Amino acid sequence: MRGILVAALGALLAASPAAAKVGIFDQSADIGKTSVKGTTAFAAKGYRLTASGANIWGEADAFQYAWTERTGDIHISADVSFEGKGTDPHRKAGVMIRQNKTPGSPYADVMVHGDGLIAMQYREVQDGPTRQIISALKTSSARIRLEREGDYVWFSVAPYGGKLAHAGGNFRIPFQAPYLVGLALSAHNDTVVETANFANVQIAVPKLAYVSDTGYPARVEASLEVMEVDGVQSRRVVRHFPGKIEAPNWSRDGKSLIYNAEGKIWRIAVDGGQPVQVNTGKQLKNNNDHGLSPDGTQLVISDQSQPDNLSRIYTLPVGGSDRPVLRVSHPDARSYWHGWSPDGKTLAYVYVHTTNGKYEIWGRDIGSTKDRVLLAGPGTNDGPEWSPDGKSLWFNSTRTGAMQIWRANADGSNPVQVTTDPNFRDWFPHLSPDGKWVAFISFGLDVALGDHPPNRDVLLRIMPADGSAPPKVLTRLFGGQGTINVPSWSPDGKSIAFVSYRLVR
Repeated sequence: MRGILVAALGALLAASPAAAKVGIFDQSADIGKTSVKGTTAFAAKGYRLTASGANIWGEADAFQYAWTERTGDIHISADVSFEGKGTDPHRKAGVMIRQNKTPGSPYADVMVHGDGLIAMQYREVQDGPTRQIISALKTSSARIRLEREGDYVWFSVAPYGGKLAHAGGNFRIPFQAPYLVGLALSAHNDTVVETANFANVQIAVPKLAYVSDTGYPARVEASLEVMEVDGVQSRRVVRHFPGKIEAPNWSRDGKSLIYNAEGKIWRIAVDGGQPVQVNTGKQLKNNNDHGLSPDGTQLVISDQSQPDNLSRIYTLPVGGSDRPVLRVSHPDARSYWHGWSPDGKTLAYVYVHTTNGKYEIWGRDIGSTKDRVLLAGPGTNDGPEWSPDGKSLWFNSTRTGAMQIWRANADGSNPVQVTTDPNFRDWFPHLSPDGKWVAFISFGLDVALGDHPPNRDVLLRIMPADGSAPPKVLTRLFGGQGTINVPSWSPDGKSIAFVSYRLVR
């Protein structure tokens, strides 16, 4: 009982005494430790907040907050601008959903920073670390919207006073009812006071159309993202797309990403910009199994343009070609590329029988017409990728009754199970360039044993390749098929690229 009373007292003392109702917000107060008491004022043109406070970040926050209690789905939007040049370029103002008034509360927000950075920040658990998804738009005065729909948060951005557009990215964070929603400001320097104005503030309950089938027929928007695998683990939206894209590869020089969309292969700068189509000749039904040769000069694609719609494997110069070279074709199977040996001599691919539907892993030397079976039954075998030193072949398999990550010798012999958690279905292992880490996607048990469908609650996880520690979660998102099917590590091993999705409804 004493522990409960202490926790309750801590929650009461976490925020300064709340002010009376201000506009549409029931209360306002400083959250966390602030050297100068903040204020919230309301006038015809909107809200004006002042605040000191060290930051909204890390394990604890310090800021001025104006809020009201809500339940269920909610959208909150505002035009946000700062007064004056400010002291710290990272001063931040925005809209926020917060579980409680303690400094370490779980939260999600969209923050406009003094230096123009716009990001959706979130803390998943009480007193846990803060993560962020950085928007491609950069401006220190903007219209922003935070969108809670089910257990996911999303965000939209626009120049100040402009028409909002989805910024991309999402994160799964299940707020409990009731939660707090409102406006927030932190000076990012507790010795000064900053001021921000919020105009055209709106809180609305979204009207979301029911999607009966969230599988392949569902319409989606897509976000091409890159994420740091260490440190802050920031996610950054390279570009948000109105339709579906899939499976990014990182170029060997680290400057661009390659992905597929609408049967074509595209290239885009890692920093964003306009995508450019890669010429693949008559191969215009490319699926999401494509990649680069170890030296970065060749592109490998899996294409279904021939009348029988079977997937075949081709190679071509990375800059494109009118005549890709056919490398793998079978009259009785679909062939999906997944790995290229580090010496550049051999392709590893998934051989899917058209008669019995079995998934096997085969290998073929470049320039040869002869195959060798690397891994066959039991169960489904998929996602082969060689380690950077060429000594092992990684894959995912149901051979023990659960979809898990496996490692075998380079020739497929002596397979050893790597992941063992029965609560996940693990797919598509990708080795870091130094071979020390393996990243993969994890589905829940709501997914059929041998399936990896789109539009599901998924995790991106990472673990040491030597198995010295269990997997840890990199991020939680709405994704699945197309998110991270093929090798997507940056050449320096610091980041991975992936795709997240959002249902159009």
